[in-house]
Amino acid sequence: MSLALSTLLYEWRRYMAAVMALALSGLLVLAMTGVFIGIGKGFTAAIERSSADIFIMPPGATALFSGPMGMPRRFIPLAYNNPAVIEVKPLDMSGGNFQNIKDVDPTATAADRAKAGAPKQRSVLVNIIDTAPGSVTIPTDYSQELVDALRQPYAVAIDETALTPLGVKLGDRALFNGQTVKVVGVLRGYPNMMQPTIVMSRDTLRMLGQADTGPRVGPLMVKIRNPAQAEVVVAQLNAQGGGQWKAWTRQQLADANAAGMFEEGIIVIILGGCVVLGVIIGVAITWQTLRGAIMANIKEFASLRALGVGMGSLRRIVMELSFWVGIVGTGAAILLTWLLSLFAMANGVIIALPPILLIVVGGGLVLIAMLSGLLSLGILKNSQPADLLR
Repeated sequence: MSLALSTLLYEWRRYMAAVMALALSGLLVLAMTGVFIGIGKGFTAAIERSSADIFIMPPGATALFSGPMGMPRRFIPLAYNNPAVIEVKPLDMSGGNFQNIKDVDPTATAADRAKAGAPKQRSVLVNIIDTAPGSVTIPTDYSQELVDALRQPYAVAIDETALTPLGVKLGDRALFNGQTVKVVGVLRGYPNMMQPTIVMSRDTLRMLGQADTGPRVGPLMVKIRNPAQAEVVVAQLNAQGGGQWKAWTRQQLADANAAGMFEEGIIVIILGGCVVLGVIIGVAITWQTLRGAIMANIKEFASLRALGVGMGSLRRIVMELSFWVGIVGTGAAILLTWLLSLFAMANGVIIALPPILLIVVGGGLVLIAMLSGLLSLGILKNSQPADLLR
């Protein structure tokens, strides 16, 4: 074990402030970035978990909700011209007003009725699925029992995080655009921080008189015979479309959606501010902590110089010590962010932590620690062997 690592292990209290400064700086950046990525995943969860292998969108679209979305309905039969395609369905979404129904005992007093409170009304987003067995619009994590329940007329499902805002629970009746629906299922893993989302079948939407039967549809969800050939079929479909559409694999669209989140100016400004603040806090506190720890061990460094250890070797020890402080701080930042993400998920907030984000932020924290160590090297000039004789 190296001298630097041994020093960190046996005198960890002296370096704890530096580790925590790095951990909190990393937590700030990871949590804020993860929340924004999570907001995007909340919107696209039903897409990324669908059984569709390919999505067909207008040629000007750069992501699911960026650019034009409407397409001519006649593109649906055209997509079937590719022999690899076995199912094509439009991605339909709707919206409306949702109101819970307060079941109050008719014999209740006026005071009891007032205590029950007024019904809750919220604007909701509606995701539409086709309940035919194996439909491309059914997310892969939907149970068969849920799909069977959604086949019932006027049936809806709601994510567990939206139950309280909407004031309903499993089995309750409610009003959607003035018509009665019933909550037959509770979803998990589909939170939407911006707007409560409900799921219903296309048949129910038609019964409610909300179905869009016009000449234009949303993006097309395509299932192919061999999902491993998705990229090949995408190229074929794009050539077949002649510029009328653009086909994407599910992963390409997911990556575009994630990148699209950071094209918003306000998001870039917020994240940029968090990064700058994190760097300032990390460097300032880590630098002063390392400087104080080295000063506290200055006699030990002077002893090493008296034994013939050169200044170059002492500098390498300090830089290695800084490196290990950065590694420990990175591990603590990831652990704290993971714990925070569990708490956030329990409250309907997604904090997404893709591996590339962890790598970039972790590397940044190590660089901050190394820079702090570099700024602390000047204190080694005080490690004079002659001072040991005082």
